Amino acid sequence: MDDFVFFYLGCSFSFDKALLQADIPLRYLEQKCNVSMYTTNIKCHAVGEFDCYQVVSMRPIPRQLVEKAFRVTHPMSDVHGAPIHIGNPGAIGISDVLKPDYGDPNQFHSDDIAVFWSCGVTGLEAVLSAKPPLAFTHCPGGMYISDMPMDLSKYQVNITDPTDLPKVIPLMEEPFQASVASEATVNKIKQLEQLVFDDPGERQLEDLLVPDDLLKSALAMSHSSSVLITTGFPCVLGSTNPYENDGLSGAITIATILQALKIKVTLVVEKGLYNLMKQVAQSLLAGGLIKEELPVLQYPQPNTSACMESARDFLTHDDGITPKYDHLVAIERTGQGSDGKHHTMHDRDISHLVDSSDYLFEVASELPLVFTTGIGDGGNEVGMGKVYDNVVKTVPKGASIACKTSTDYLITAGLCDWGGFALSMALYLLRVCPIHDRYQRRAVGFPPTKEDKAEFREAVLSVDKARELLECLLKHGFRDGISGCSALTVDTLPFEGIIDDKIKQMLDILPKA
Repeated sequence: MDDFVFFYLGCSFSFDKALLQADIPLRYLEQKCNVSMYTTNIKCHAVGEFDCYQVVSMRPIPRQLVEKAFRVTHPMSDVHGAPIHIGNPGAIGISDVLKPDYGDPNQFHSDDIAVFWSCGVTGLEAVLSAKPPLAFTHCPGGMYISDMPMDLSKYQVNITDPTDLPKVIPLMEEPFQASVASEATVNKIKQLEQLVFDDPGERQLEDLLVPDDLLKSALAMSHSSSVLITTGFPCVLGSTNPYENDGLSGAITIATILQALKIKVTLVVEKGLYNLMKQVAQSLLAGGLIKEELPVLQYPQPNTSACMESARDFLTHDDGITPKYDHLVAIERTGQGSDGKHHTMHDRDISHLVDSSDYLFEVASELPLVFTTGIGDGGNEVGMGKVYDNVVKTVPKGASIACKTSTDYLITAGLCDWGGFALSMALYLLRVCPIHDRYQRRAVGFPPTKEDKAEFREAVLSVDKARELLECLLKHGFRDGISGCSALTVDTLPFEGIIDDKIKQMLDILPKA
């Protein structure tokens, strides 16, 4: 054995005593069996010939204690630390939580949530991947017990430091899935939500806010690998280009931060807007306002019509089930009313100008592991179906114009652009939050470097960038959606003194550059 090297890996069993001391039940102890362990679809950071997928251990935790369990284990980084996934096993490639790859099945109580931690059995998979002629490992669940006692007193969360205090945020209920960020980051995103929920146009938005949906949308999107953004509201009737300017700057701003975060993004628009948006994207790239080419696709595709079948073909691979995108965003995108038609705020029928993208969101609601977000400011946009009854009751002409299409998350703002700006800044805040960063990358690889963070910050909207975006849109014929004027205004709100001030207020919430 003289030519062998021995490695000792931390083990999650080391923190079980801390969980018990916090009155968090451990089902595997109650059931006198081993924990459940699974090989996931999470690719580890390869080193040489060691190249494998992460193995996780799972503990069923009562829902009301999940955040507590996260906080207890968060400081214990030398024994795997905090969970890397909470809820829906399918999101990490586990098809049946009652059929573990290692260990024993753990039975759930009615309110239990599956909580997953990194597992030392990953080391076994890594050794197997390297195919050595001979190696010795532990048996999963049969660990080496050292003579080093665990001093639990050194593993304490500082509840007075909001930057290091984890908050668990539910993203969906069935199946349950959650994400995590620091309390400080959560509070900043909530500030952004309140800041853009300003109603300078007096559109009666009071009952259209869904609290924390900006936070949930940003958290869900941060876990995405590919995002679809759609926009376009043709309400400037009688103009060569009938599309208003609101929503376009917001869509481009979201796309810009997603590209900086290395998340694939595609802008999808209808036939009437397709060539214009390709020209805008080319102008922005040539002018340096975006750093990468922004792909623009048309839905419905040429020689097809907008319907459920074409939407499914557009969103999925050849099997009709596997999604191409894991998050869809509609920003200032006209949505169908209860009569199946598209209406302006003044109840003008613009259906003849629209290839409905509502079908994309209806199909997305049926696809596994796909989230949707709507950003609206009046009640007639895709996503407002989530508050349909409130639109009907409180918005002028609401009974006629209310969009019936709902989304998982709804961001209501005084201008749709503001909602897009806030979402982009929320994504930035999450990426530079160490607690969320580790959870988002499943504790694989490395945190962002100083250079990475500088690149993220450079992608954040500034007042000057916003002004240049609006000027570019004006050059391509996009007008104010209410006045119809070709000016630096959006829904009659002037850029100088109103829109620029709102952007400055949002930037004040972010950490100093």
